[in-house]
Amino acid sequence: MKPSLIVNHRFGSYPIYIRTGLQECCTDILGKFLAPSGKHALITDSHVNRLYAAAFIQTANFDLQLQVCPAGEASKSFAQYENLLNSILRSGLDRQSTIIALGGGVPGDLAGFVAATFMRGIPLIQIPTTLLAQVDSSVGGKTGINLAESKNSVGAFWQPQAVLIDPSVLLTLEREQLTSGLAEVVKYGVIMDADFFAWLESNVDAINELDMEIMTQLIHRCCVLKAQVVEEDERETRGRRAILNYGHTFAHAIEKVFGYGVFPHGHAVAMGMHAAAILATKLNLADQSLVTQQAKLLKSLRIPHQFPHEHHDELWNAMQKDKKTVAGELHFILPTRIGHVDLVSSVGRAKVLESMDLAGHTME
Repeated sequence: MKPSLIVNHRFGSYPIYIRTGLQECCTDILGKFLAPSGKHALITDSHVNRLYAAAFIQTANFDLQLQVCPAGEASKSFAQYENLLNSILRSGLDRQSTIIALGGGVPGDLAGFVAATFMRGIPLIQIPTTLLAQVDSSVGGKTGINLAESKNSVGAFWQPQAVLIDPSVLLTLEREQLTSGLAEVVKYGVIMDADFFAWLESNVDAINELDMEIMTQLIHRCCVLKAQVVEEDERETRGRRAILNYGHTFAHAIEKVFGYGVFPHGHAVAMGMHAAAILATKLNLADQSLVTQQAKLLKSLRIPHQFPHEHHDELWNAMQKDKKTVAGELHFILPTRIGHVDLVSSVGRAKVLESMDLAGHTME
């Protein structure tokens, strides 16, 4: 089977396969990457385990050791990370083994960090089962876990050997998980592709109905855009990859203050995008029409994006511990027009709090 696209990075490249019904030929594709005589680990969460893991292991022609973590953001912890390391060691994995991450962003990030650090790094394959993971977290090599005080502050850059995406698994997702992923999809249009944003506007009904042809095109375009950014700035050292954090400075603060899992990650990102767009208008970087256009698309795709009404001072304080804070100065990714964003620093507390307040009272 021919890859849908190739992602290049400084140590090589890896294929992304995107096709409905991909589950049926996963074993054949994995045969290109897994040592046939070795032991490997399939890391998933309790929810995905019930849906896919058993059938996956039964059809695989490999020695796969199943490792199941509890579903939810709380599993991105030192405790769960240590549990997995000890478990795969007891299961007999070694430096010739491969970690397969099956699931959404949480098992993907967690399994990726395990792969990056076990035996000083072993191969990783990502099989994302949520839209958010398919269009974002499975591509690009970011792995990690959370600290109590900050999200994704411990981790590693560890590129997979391959990414296998089957859009048909989206049919098993709850609407909340779909809209969470769609927020990241809209993000790509705002930050770097006005034509893609317009395409989303034109295909709202088909997207909401999960038309598989449209969803396959949507996922492919997002992966292409993500790959472009990763290839330019793999380790987020030149500033280009930072554009992917649009909305995330607000979002990570929301998740920290309100508790991980209270808001789905993508919904927190949508709230952050809404606040960031308003902040851009307050700094005279963008017109109000951008706020309206972005909010209209989010609403059409049924993505909650109204900012929380409370704890704004706490949110501001949480932002000071964000990874995008450099030398004590907080940086924001802010849109100037659909398809373009800038990295902005020296944003005063008053403007940020005003933007939060407005984002909590306006949806357009």
